[in-house]
Amino acid sequence: MGDEEKKNNEDYGAFTEKFELPLRGLTFVVKDIFDVEGFVSGFGNPEWARTHEPAKWTSPVVLSTVMAGATCLGRTVMDEMAYSINGENVHFGTPKNPCVPDRIPGGSSSGSAVAVAANLSDFSLGTDTGGSVRVPAAYCGIFGFRPSHGIISTEKMVPMAQSFDTVGWFARDLQTLTRVGRFLLQLPSETKREPSRISIPRDIFEILGSQTDQTFQIINASAGKILGSHRVDNEDLEGYICKNVPSVKYFINDYQGKEETLPALAVISHAMRLIQRFEFKNNHEEWINTTTPNFGPGIKERIYDALNASYSDLNICNSIKAELKSALTTFLGDYGILAIPTVPGPPPKLLMDPILSEKYRAKAFSLLSIAGMTGFCQINIPLGMHNDLPVSISLLAKHGSDQFLLNVAEDIYSNLVEQANIVWDS
Repeated sequence: MGDEEKKNNEDYGAFTEKFELPLRGLTFVVKDIFDVEGFVSGFGNPEWARTHEPAKWTSPVVLSTVMAGATCLGRTVMDEMAYSINGENVHFGTPKNPCVPDRIPGGSSSGSAVAVAANLSDFSLGTDTGGSVRVPAAYCGIFGFRPSHGIISTEKMVPMAQSFDTVGWFARDLQTLTRVGRFLLQLPSETKREPSRISIPRDIFEILGSQTDQTFQIINASAGKILGSHRVDNEDLEGYICKNVPSVKYFINDYQGKEETLPALAVISHAMRLIQRFEFKNNHEEWINTTTPNFGPGIKERIYDALNASYSDLNICNSIKAELKSALTTFLGDYGILAIPTVPGPPPKLLMDPILSEKYRAKAFSLLSIAGMTGFCQINIPLGMHNDLPVSISLLAKHGSDQFLLNVAEDIYSNLVEQANIVWDS
């Protein structure tokens, strides 16, 4: 049978051309921060929804995802004004974590993570400024990807802090995460390369991570088996940052001697949060003062802290940001990978004690600020359940290396899970 005759038998000769729809057959949901024509972007707060008009245009990232063949099922609950990593919303309720129902789902992209974890959609779109994709992915036991800053359009979405805002996505399996990523990133295909090195800093895992989940042993065993031990190093990150990010000296004394703290990383976190507060204030102060909305506990204090803070150290914080990006780009080189815990430990229980919550947040942001302040890409990889709690790990690569990072995750994932089972069963 000739090619032309075969074509006619398959499609009755009806087409002159068939369009490629890379996301055909997939369903997704979007965080209530993206504009969708005809709907109000609620930004997690009923007063915001009441005082804003329906969107006239749809976010380009949402529109292009639909045009690629995916079906959008709806919009999801988020933390108020994207200003929390807990996932608790006093106005709309807290989405239930399908993985551990008595614990928080993580935020601020809480509903987007829960929808995927609960098998309500194939993938979802969220945003990640300070950790709002990575944290709920870790807490809900699914994959989450924060891309290099600026690589995916943030047009037609409500801004939180533009220096850090990114569009991220969730999926239950790595194949779907990668399929969606290759479309969203719109990068030319590249030859697969093995990492030149994988840095697994001992201090990060021992001081900021959880000892009970044994991720330090797991990632070392897996990386050694896949890449060879000569490409794996456990150099402390704290010392490297102190030597190569000179502006941390202005704040480091504030964090010396504190329990469960890496002072240089605490300074990085401090700098990120000051820049974030400043940009949040510029974006939303006028609306907050005009509307005087009712904010939930924790959120209210955080927002008014941003409005009333002193920003005399802002230039130093921006210097830290630039120095850190340069230093860690050099540290990793073109094809290096940095492995860290995504979060300090398992998801906290619902309605956690505020004092304990603040200590946890401090450790979390020491981890989360690495990608935030460098603009690097980061993937959360779930390893499974240990002691009935989800465990995950993160891999980072330098800015613009998103496809490389996805490729590395594909190559190492099955062995990571295998090593996790070996370590946990021993």
